[in-house]
Amino acid sequence: MADDLFPQFPWNRLAPLWALARAHPGGPIDLSIGAPVDSTPAVVQEALLRAVDAPGYPSTEGLPPLREAVVDYLARTGGVRCLDPEMVLATIGSKEAIGQLPAFLRLGSSDAIAIPDVGYPTYEIGALSVQVQIRRYLDPMDIDTDGVTMLWINSPSNPEGRILDTSELRTLVRRARASGTLLVSDECYLDFGWDRPAVSVMHPDVCGDDPSGLLITSSLSKRSNLAGYRAGFLGGDPALISALLEYRRHMGQMVPLPVQAAMTAALLNDEHVTEQRERYLLRRRILKPALKTAGFTVDHSEGGLYFWIRRDGEDCWQLADWFARLGIICVPGEVYGGSGHRHVRLSITATNGDVSEVASRLTGSRK
Repeated sequence: MADDLFPQFPWNRLAPLWALARAHPGGPIDLSIGAPVDSTPAVVQEALLRAVDAPGYPSTEGLPPLREAVVDYLARTGGVRCLDPEMVLATIGSKEAIGQLPAFLRLGSSDAIAIPDVGYPTYEIGALSVQVQIRRYLDPMDIDTDGVTMLWINSPSNPEGRILDTSELRTLVRRARASGTLLVSDECYLDFGWDRPAVSVMHPDVCGDDPSGLLITSSLSKRSNLAGYRAGFLGGDPALISALLEYRRHMGQMVPLPVQAAMTAALLNDEHVTEQRERYLLRRRILKPALKTAGFTVDHSEGGLYFWIRRDGEDCWQLADWFARLGIICVPGEVYGGSGHRHVRLSITATNGDVSEVASRLTGSRK
């Protein structure tokens, strides 16, 4: 039954590309997935170790110090003033919250969810799981929210790396509120605005210090190299958060206590994020000129952890095949939606050595 409900798992479609890449004399280099490769910060590891003696059950909403740390982080780095600890929930990473949010909210066939046509595949999976109507948009500023129950936005976006500015976000909030649409903002890349800062939908200049009708979902996977910990949170409209908490209590969805301690330490520390940003900036500086030398156009990519690229006259699978023959694994844009058929996505989360080797192969390909 699940096979009929859901599309093929995206990464399964890359198997032929891996076969090509493994044949390269220098071996394959994976730029497909955005998984961190740099060490989990010492301050986080130490907090986890101090909390390993945890015989009792964790709280579903998250311990008060964790929720306070989320509020402090959003205020300190994003200028958010409208949230308090009671408006925050700890989640087991952000993917489970994104995928299950339509079920948490008890949406069904009479409801409609708007998702980006090119976007994180789990938005679609969550909609399919409760069989709601799906409305796709090419540009978030063209969204008509009339008749839409829930709207997903993502800035900086995956895979395009597009950043919505304050004015654009304010327009989307105004439209959603006028139509009674719940606006959910996926902000897991909020710390990684490169060409300009990324802005939270909870910023006072966007929402007017009013969280009603708004939710954010976020993750420490990218910010703090905590993908293996499964550490995330939801925040926003207090009535919705209260309802989500009751649902999650019934379902036993609790973040382990040692992970909560690690999350708290990570959210209160900005130094490791600054260091990680510098690593990613270096990798961008190495890779971007090599892509241009190889004839690629970089679209958007002003934030997040990816390059969204195209080359005239080639579709995404032709491009992915070309990269694979250089031993480089990227993701064909069609995996993220039909309008991505001209692009591929490359991650900057590989090691410095691997990124430098990719740049060398790309530069050599044009000689």
